[in-house]
Amino acid sequence: MSHDFDTPGAESCPFMPVFGPPSIMFERGSGTELWDSNGKRYLDFLAGIAVTSLGHSHPAIAQAISDQSTRLLHVSNFFANPMATEAAIKINRLLLDATDEHGQIFFTNSGAESNECALKLARKQGGRGRHTVVSALGSFHGRTLASLAATGQPTKHEPFFPMPDGFKHVAWGDLDAMRAVVDGSVAAVLIESVQGEGGVNPATTEYLRGIRQLCDETGALMMVDEIQTGFGRTGRWFGFEHAGVSPDVVTLAKAMGNGVPVGACWARADVAAVFEPGDHGSTYSGTAIATAAVNATIDEMLRIDAPALAVATGAKLVTALLELDGVVGVRGHGLMLGVELADGIDARVAYADLLEAGLIVNAVNPTTIRLIPPLNISDAEVAEAVAMIGSALDEQIAAGS
Repeated sequence: MSHDFDTPGAESCPFMPVFGPPSIMFERGSGTELWDSNGKRYLDFLAGIAVTSLGHSHPAIAQAISDQSTRLLHVSNFFANPMATEAAIKINRLLLDATDEHGQIFFTNSGAESNECALKLARKQGGRGRHTVVSALGSFHGRTLASLAATGQPTKHEPFFPMPDGFKHVAWGDLDAMRAVVDGSVAAVLIESVQGEGGVNPATTEYLRGIRQLCDETGALMMVDEIQTGFGRTGRWFGFEHAGVSPDVVTLAKAMGNGVPVGACWARADVAAVFEPGDHGSTYSGTAIATAAVNATIDEMLRIDAPALAVATGAKLVTALLELDGVVGVRGHGLMLGVELADGIDARVAYADLLEAGLIVNAVNPTTIRLIPPLNISDAEVAEAVAMIGSALDEQIAAGS
């Protein structure tokens, strides 16, 4: 039997069809730029869905990964490694500054796993008979069965019934709806500081503070999903900081490793203490190679003051976008923006037209395109992207007139 392996095109790879047919194969990237297998250049204003927040092939992070790969990749969690220890200290310090609370870290490989850890922690803390977790409609918390059950999108549940029990969903931004269901049977409220997949909808200060008060009154944990918003994306290290609240549990991933699969669940120290040896685990929790990337990413974000960059560049981007015909509003914080389009303009058509033109964005719903570029994009790249968006919208406006 022959085992000659030719490099296939994206369309012929034996992938499970969960992402739809891939139309482009990217071969290399640098900063905000990507090049496909035909040599075509693109500006990446999706950043792997808020993952490569320092851009592609960042030299400091690439060097850290390369250096670590020659020393140590992985050992069992029966033992410690210095990279994971350093990364846990750094993340805990960032969250101490944000919450005034000391905490503990469990490293994961993805955002869904971070939320799985949080959900188990809530059930252990609540005890038998107090296991319900409340989240918001329009939310997105992951694709595993439990994190999917927490996700407030019923159409995503439909193919996988019966879903795990113990999950309730209420209208986003509605404190009265939240108060109506959070009682002594509720172990936790799991909420995003900005709903990303739901259309880039920031939580108001009143909403997050109300949830904090409600959790204090009932003894439920306030768990904030910062998987897309964390690490400077919104102009603060964590999105909940805009409301001045202190969560009990924070889940993280995406930008944390700038492309290396890694995440974390942070919990206030007294909450984390309910876990005992054997309650949770993961073979790849806190590998040396992944946490080397975490350390390099945090160090670089601190060096450039990534949250401040997100504020400054985000303001320029919003100003330019609002001058375009066809844009009726821009939602979000920092460099996590939802561009609301005028009636008659289809975000999905705009996405396709922009991809053809060489700009990668995301249509999160029929009227909104999401922009989540690297935090260190240049003013020239902002101007180039805005010009392409303007041209794409003008084409739809002209076609509809």
